[in-house]
Amino acid sequence: MDYIIFKVGNLAFQTYYYLMIIYVITSWLPDLRDNKIFDVISRCVEPYFSLFRRFIPPIGFIDISALIAIVVYQICGRFALEGLYKVLMYFN
Repeated sequence: MDYIIFKVGNLAFQTYYYLMIIYVITSWLPDLRDNKIFDVISRCVEPYFSLFRRFIPPIGFIDISALIAIVVYQICGRFALEGLYKVLMYFN
């Protein structure tokens, strides 16, 4: 049971990571922005990215806040998953 909880947490983490990557790639392609799938992805990812856009202004035409948001997500996610694993193993 503990393994399943960890796998579900890992799957959720990876899914959100891939949604962020898809959002960044499709944001460079103006034709895809009017797509309904892009709209759903945007609603999922934009609140997280907006936290970083408040503090990191674009440099010219390049918005590096998304890159920094993804890196922070990866680092914090690894710690969170490792912590989840340790908690599950402690109570096992």
